[in-house]
Amino acid sequence: MASARTTISAEATDHPIASATGATVVASAIFLAWPQIDTGAAGLFHALGDGFPVSRVPLFIALRDAGRDLTTICVVGLVIACIARLVLPRLLAWLKPSVLTFLVVSLAVGPGLIVNRILKEFWGRARPLDTDLFGGQHAFSPAWEIADGCIRNCSFVSGEASAGIWLVAFAFVVPVAWRPITIRLALAWAILISFNRMAFGGHYFSDVVIGWGVTMIVVLICRELILVRQAEPIDSGAVSAALLARARAAWRRIRPERGSRDLS
Repeated sequence: MASARTTISAEATDHPIASATGATVVASAIFLAWPQIDTGAAGLFHALGDGFPVSRVPLFIALRDAGRDLTTICVVGLVIACIARLVLPRLLAWLKPSVLTFLVVSLAVGPGLIVNRILKEFWGRARPLDTDLFGGQHAFSPAWEIADGCIRNCSFVSGEASAGIWLVAFAFVVPVAWRPITIRLALAWAILISFNRMAFGGHYFSDVVIGWGVTMIVVLICRELILVRQAEPIDSGAVSAALLARARAAWRRIRPERGSRDLS
């Protein structure tokens, strides 16, 4: 057993993109084969005649808002960092353009483009609270099945779960000594935020797990292309200007829509 765990760990370390992709494919196959996993998990948070009571508890509402606010802070922080690097290139020479590029691109492409602008907008999966299984009007649809139970900002996949797991990206750019604690904190936060969304009736278990997988694939690809393979000298002024444009685009893609009833 210990040998098997060592082999799996080594494989994940040596081939992280393939490992993340494989794990996401396997998880998707499991949810497609046994969709009752989703309905059963959602049912744990549902009370007959009372909907999803956690969604009315102030503490959990504050936690949901904290998750959204942290994403906003990250986006604003990256915008400020890009501007500062552009205006004060010598003073901030330690802030590598490749690091900013990696963070901005992975956030914009993962949680921003693929999750919020493609999957959530076009897959049409109704949230648990909107299905007839839990007091709503729409039929349940399994993961990856394109449905018509939702017009926009739909259940598949979870935007907040994706934004939460994206924080693991910081573990690739902080000093080596800080990486273990950064990974642990990011994972703990992602799990907390994600299950809170499930408790609200806003997402199924598969929305969370596949959202994590898709985002981690993007983060790992960006790491490989930007942090690992990028060996040529970089024009910091040109890169900073490009980063600023990308950060603004990321903000437009993933900023919270405060007027919506149930987001991400």
